[in-house]
Amino acid sequence: MNERLWQPARSQIDSANLTSFAIANGITDTNYEKLHLWSTDSREAFWRSVWDHTGIVGNRGDTALAHGDNFFTSSWFPQARLNFAENLVRYDDERTAIVTMNESGERRALSYSELRRKTAQFANELRSRGIEPGDRVVGWLPNIAETVIAMLATSSIGAVWSSCSPDFGVPGALDRFGQIEPKLLIACDGYQYNRHRFDVAENARSVAANIESISDVIWYSTTQDNDFSKIFSGDEPDLQFEHLPFDHPLYVMYSSGTTGKPKCIVHGAGGTLIQHLKEHQLHVNLTRDDVLFFFTTTGWMMWNWLVSGLATGCTVVLYDGSPFVPTRRSLVDLIDQEHISVFGVGAKYISSIEKVRVKPKARHSLETLKSILSTGSPLSHESFEYVYDQFKEDVWLASISGGTDLISCFVLGNPWSPVYKGEIQGPGLGMAVEVLDDSGTPVFDQKGELACMRSFPSAPIGFWNDPDDRLYRSAYFERFDDVWAHGDFAERLSNSSGFVIHGRSDAVLNPGGVRIGTAEIYRQVESLDSVKDAVCVGQTVDDDVRVVLFLTMNEGFSFSNEIAQEIKKRVRTNTSPRHVPDVILAVEDIPMTRSGKIAELAVRDAIHGREVKNTSALANPESLDFFRNLPELQH
Repeated sequence: MNERLWQPARSQIDSANLTSFAIANGITDTNYEKLHLWSTDSREAFWRSVWDHTGIVGNRGDTALAHGDNFFTSSWFPQARLNFAENLVRYDDERTAIVTMNESGERRALSYSELRRKTAQFANELRSRGIEPGDRVVGWLPNIAETVIAMLATSSIGAVWSSCSPDFGVPGALDRFGQIEPKLLIACDGYQYNRHRFDVAENARSVAANIESISDVIWYSTTQDNDFSKIFSGDEPDLQFEHLPFDHPLYVMYSSGTTGKPKCIVHGAGGTLIQHLKEHQLHVNLTRDDVLFFFTTTGWMMWNWLVSGLATGCTVVLYDGSPFVPTRRSLVDLIDQEHISVFGVGAKYISSIEKVRVKPKARHSLETLKSILSTGSPLSHESFEYVYDQFKEDVWLASISGGTDLISCFVLGNPWSPVYKGEIQGPGLGMAVEVLDDSGTPVFDQKGELACMRSFPSAPIGFWNDPDDRLYRSAYFERFDDVWAHGDFAERLSNSSGFVIHGRSDAVLNPGGVRIGTAEIYRQVESLDSVKDAVCVGQTVDDDVRVVLFLTMNEGFSFSNEIAQEIKKRVRTNTSPRHVPDVILAVEDIPMTRSGKIAELAVRDAIHGREVKNTSALANPESLDFFRNLPELQH
């Protein structure tokens, strides 16, 4: 039976942006399932209404969708002309646009009028350096206001922005930026993390020297005068915007790249903008009065999602550095300090502060906090309980899931529906999301493939250097004809219409031919105070698969047979005998991607003696050594 943790009050429903949107479309019944059905059955009317209701600046034209019967022939708003940056700097007043905080406690604030002025100055500098529509500008920068300004200036011209965080090594940056032939690199000379400063100036010079297309570098420094300070002290030109087609390229994003060179995913300006505005205003209920925060780096799509909050006119809070410095409460402290109303973090962060017994409501007011967003990995039932026990009883907890592939969400929260423990509230409006069995039939209460049955505006406009869409089709459309298979092993529940993500499809375990999602095992393991992190993979043995679980231990705990037996008991009792790991081993570290996700495929390759093709995608590639040639895994 679903355990309900939160129910919106009638007053909250009545005042929600979603309600005014529904009423504007003649829908007075605040039943989310009915509204979602209308949004997918009447896609043209729905997305046209989203454009109008969110006040997108630009000319949308009369046609919302042409050739919509096929994913690859679909054309969204083919007559539209707009500029992405113009929509994010539409406000010109003294309200705070961006607050930048770092782990040292340094705070800077920028108003909307200042943001417009600095964007104009930076765009003028880019034009003086020969940047034109379609040129690629890449940023190797921390999560600061200057990075946002550089992106806005780039997109105001119609050039294409791509970024990664400065902790990437040279091979990782070359694997990404090298594929898209950028004209300009914007780089920092160093960054701070976990109380240490890292000098990366030589790394940036090496990247510039090894990518032939880079003809210029703009430097940002926190320790000395730099190009940014000179640019911002110059003339104050008018802010100009190139009005371009809906599908004009805006961003190049990158797949995780743990199985080879990362794929370069190109997203269009119009699709990104309309999808983000829909999610922010209709799903998150964002307004100008909100303060929006998400813990992210410039190398994760949540950075792009976060800064789009400027289009709603709210205050966006950027944080640079470790989330646990100077204390484990540092991010929670920000809620009261900055009056944050929408607080976004990865699921791993919530489980981490739960384990070290951070109790936010005991030390914080949290008066402004309305909602908590969680993504990056499935949020466990226990973490749902922790939020309601230790943050606020009346907070709206929205677990969300999507990806870099669509620069948005397939399933997420909404302000009308209850929150049930362990569940994502429902599918995104306009997104025809289903869970399919192996034959491609939609199913409820059964695990299968998360899929989208119809096209949507924020689907990639293509992959870089993939003129015949071969890589694009291979990534999403090989399994089911003209249906986007997302690669998540998921379940849709009939009694609540909620969704549960059980892990990635390519990491699904298959002992005895039974498909098992790794998230089901992680949930049981993470409930132990002794365990810090875990990774679960399948090892091929004698034409079958056995489940192998690796652990790292929290400080003050040592791995023991008693801990292993306790894990097996919990897994057997709360899941099934098939889920019980055959082998449990402790290791010193577990490989993670740079966005904080467990690298299950890399571990699986390592234990089988296969080459891990792109270790530069990992934050800690040296950890793979712990998984090679383990005697306990020999047959």
